[in-house]
Amino acid sequence: MTKTVTPAADAAEAIATPFSIDLAEAARLGAEAKGIEIVQIDTPEGFTGLPAKVPVALHRGDQPAVNALANVLESYRLHPKRKQGTAEAQTFESFCELINRHKSEHSVIFADADWRKPSFTAVIDYHHLGVDGQPDYGKHRVHYAFPLSEEWQAWNKMNGQKMTQEDFAYFLEDRVAELSAPTDEERIWLERDFATTVATPSQLVELSRGLQVNVASKVKAAHTLANGEGQIVWEESHQDANGQPLKVPGIFILSVPPFFMGDKMRIPVRLRYRAAGGSVVWFYQIYRPDQFITEHVRHALFDAREKTGLPAYEGKPETGV
Repeated sequence: MTKTVTPAADAAEAIATPFSIDLAEAARLGAEAKGIEIVQIDTPEGFTGLPAKVPVALHRGDQPAVNALANVLESYRLHPKRKQGTAEAQTFESFCELINRHKSEHSVIFADADWRKPSFTAVIDYHHLGVDGQPDYGKHRVHYAFPLSEEWQAWNKMNGQKMTQEDFAYFLEDRVAELSAPTDEERIWLERDFATTVATPSQLVELSRGLQVNVASKVKAAHTLANGEGQIVWEESHQDANGQPLKVPGIFILSVPPFFMGDKMRIPVRLRYRAAGGSVVWFYQIYRPDQFITEHVRHALFDAREKTGLPAYEGKPETGV
């Protein structure tokens, strides 16, 4: 028995079995029919990261063509097809909470431990585990730049900067609340390593007041005592607020949060002065800020692991993914 096939029926039969259809044949049959049909094209072998089948729009008629559906449908999307972008957390707590809100089993944290501008970056859609793990886009991230606190910026700005006696007196007086008395352990190792006395906040207050008393006086003598303290004597009859030579400790303890709304850090500060031409120039030097900031960041990295349950690495994530 002979089966008669009309052009329209031939096209319908070909479209009904799209996986074996030849595009040239589809174009020929489509020229004899009209309209648009959605068909599935098998993805060729070797194209990794693609679905097994790709939907396309098959245009039938006088000008047959095959077009990707994505170009047509994207304008009708109700929500993005994937999460992407970088959230900027202002506090460490917010950084961890945002991670916990979005994380997957493949998410990771990277830590840039540069003490001058440390930062954490969580890559939510990171590459899957294993050598043959599925790669991911790495476009959804949470970033915490360790914003510097006002207190740390003020101390760091004047670190090593020479000040007049009057300016230094007011600087100490304004920031005395950011100073701390040394612990017994700190006093032992600082006096041993620096061969000088460690000041308490009250001693620094006395120092600032003594400097204000003698702001217009000329220096008569300035020398270092056997215990490492400095001693300054002015020409006038009053040397400090009590009329005694002014003793200058060699080091004090700064206690400030280096980062906005972060934990306080205890760091030694060397107190320096130079007497010349009847006047005194003052400055201070924060002792090894790189070491103390780096240690602080690593403690925060440990806390981030604990609070999020994610692996963490020191370095920067890939770019251009």
